[in-house]
Amino acid sequence: MLEDLTTAASPASWPAAYPQGYAVVDVETTGLARDDRIISAAVYRLDARGEVEDHWYTMVNPERDPGPVWIHGLTSDMLEGAPLFQDIAEEFADRLADRVLVAHNAVFDWSMIAREYARAEREAPVRQRLCTIALAKELNLPLPNHKLESLAAHFGVVQQRAHHALDDARVLAEAFRPSLRAAARDGVRLPLLECRPLKEWSDSAAAPRIGRQSGGYSPSGYSSGGYPSGSWRPSRKRPACPYPNPGRYEEGKPLKQGMRVAFSGDTSVDRELLEDRAVEAGLHVATSLSRLTSLLVTNDPDSSTSKVVKARQFGTPVIDEAAFGQLLRDVEPASQK
Repeated sequence: MLEDLTTAASPASWPAAYPQGYAVVDVETTGLARDDRIISAAVYRLDARGEVEDHWYTMVNPERDPGPVWIHGLTSDMLEGAPLFQDIAEEFADRLADRVLVAHNAVFDWSMIAREYARAEREAPVRQRLCTIALAKELNLPLPNHKLESLAAHFGVVQQRAHHALDDARVLAEAFRPSLRAAARDGVRLPLLECRPLKEWSDSAAAPRIGRQSGGYSPSGYSSGGYPSGSWRPSRKRPACPYPNPGRYEEGKPLKQGMRVAFSGDTSVDRELLEDRAVEAGLHVATSLSRLTSLLVTNDPDSSTSKVVKARQFGTPVIDEAAFGQLLRDVEPASQK
């Protein structure tokens, strides 16, 4: 049943700190890796209270194989005559400008958009994003899982073409409006996260990562952050974790909000992506390892990196990236005092 929240928050009670506008976005891509490309994009622009102002959709020629056609339905023939990303970058930017980017698993959509703009030697005009998965958790919505279809069903929104960017963006916009009004009614702080545009791009084997500090050497002459080796990169500032540290992770049990998580070594998923997912789940991403660290994530537990060595000394639990990804799907809420 569609939840009627039309009068949930009166003009007088609407939180003054809430954003003045939103861009609900969905992108379809050739895949999930850092070198994959956008093949279609849709934006629903909403006002401060979630009312639709307009919408926009385009296909994009990725200049490569379109990837899983059986999912998104876009073939090479369909995309051949579509504009390149650099041809739609300005219009896309106009749709995003001065708005909070809203998406389902927003860190993925944002990372794909940031990389495309970096390839086009531009910056996306996005400074904050809001993940509707994180918002659903803040609202304690009784969802069986965090799929878009479940969020849509909760609010009675009918999905017509799953994995079509325009319909997915429409569905999300319709589900976001009552979510936003419920948050305003209950005085919930929106889970806004900073977006840091990618400044440069290299199509080398050492693919760039969003927001990374430069450091490691790569044969291409670029650091793992996509910057020339030796160049300076400001460290990334994250908001403080609002939850207390509940202690160490215990095997067989779920992660809990507030746990301190450290990462060591290479990851198959972009490191910044992985860290952002952890932050959005309510975890504390630690840059170093101490006796207070709840968990170390590494794909090479036998390495001699300082974090792995300290984890052995302190008895800190160690798991690999795949196991961590599974645990991120269901993080236990912080204890209420």
